[in-house]
Amino acid sequence: MALKATIFKTDVQIADMDRSYYGSHALTLARHPSETDERMLIRVLTFCRHAHEDLMFTRGLSTDDEPDLWQRDLTGKIEVWIDIGQPDEKRIRKACGRAAQVYIYCHSGHSAELWWQKMRDKLGRFGNLTVINIDTSTSQSLARLAQRSMQLQCTIQDGQIWLGDADTSVEVDLTIWKQVDG
Repeated sequence: MALKATIFKTDVQIADMDRSYYGSHALTLARHPSETDERMLIRVLTFCRHAHEDLMFTRGLSTDDEPDLWQRDLTGKIEVWIDIGQPDEKRIRKACGRAAQVYIYCHSGHSAELWWQKMRDKLGRFGNLTVINIDTSTSQSLARLAQRSMQLQCTIQDGQIWLGDADTSVEVDLTIWKQVDG
């Protein structure tokens, strides 16, 4: 018998002063049985960082041809593709060909660094790709926010990000490994 996804409900208030975006979102997250709280909260963080009325979670881990999050326009064209983890070069090439902007959020400490050392030169040619690493202590702190029902606040100002609930606030430490060519 296959294990079913666990449903998490999250109300998140976002104040992104860098983009002048202020919004409240009621998110329903289906956590795949193989997904950790850490990875799930990274999905919430990436939603907050890229918040838009058209940004949505996809089927994620259960499908190979969709990212973790995406934003599509009214015609169905993919504007933003967001993957979490360490995708292979073929998947990244496919994403960069299908979407206007592609973001990869890595975590997992040393294994993410090894992945980046292996991929860095191969990914240099993709002008619409941004690769970001989330510090291990940050991702582990985010995991402690996980509850079946969450009330979260996210503040973004001058490139600094804070995500928290009524009791705990996590300052998010991001390292940009590759930015979109400008």
